[in-house]
Amino acid sequence: MTAESVMASEALGLAQHEQDLVETLVLDHSRLVYRIACSVLRNETDAEDATQETFLRALRYRKKLARIQDPKAWLARIAWRVAVERHENKIRAADADPPDDTLVSPVAGADRLLLEEERGALLDRLLSALPEELRDPLVLLTLEEMSPREVGLVLDISEAAVRSRAFRARQILRERLLALTSPRK
Repeated sequence: MTAESVMASEALGLAQHEQDLVETLVLDHSRLVYRIACSVLRNETDAEDATQETFLRALRYRKKLARIQDPKAWLARIAWRVAVERHENKIRAADADPPDDTLVSPVAGADRLLLEEERGALLDRLLSALPEELRDPLVLLTLEEMSPREVGLVLDISEAAVRSRAFRARQILRERLLALTSPRK
């Protein structure tokens, strides 16, 4: 065997190993990545696109995979960034487009649909009104059911900061909900 053929064989083996690592990441963490994207984007189709983009980015950096100590947190961080970028782009595009005035079908009960839509919109408005440094830990902890450690890794903050910010975000939401539901004098 020549030195060139040995090097080529080693390169193929390394490429296969990197490919196997990416494939394992997809199999092990695709649900997590999708849930993170869905929590930010609130749309299944957009979340699927963000999930694909997350794994494409991971594929782009596959040579670094062997050195990554916590692949789950690494992927979660990428998913969060991809979803936030897509959300911001969507907001910019929505600001440029006129609103859509389509009617909702009354098939599932108009009253119930309207109430659910209003609750969802209220929650979205209240969450959106929170400062980003409070909103992000709360969303990841409660909606995505990530651990404080995982959230800290995703947002690059300490576990104590995650807990503190989520607690403060809950307090603010509680105060605002009480202000909305209490009778006005």
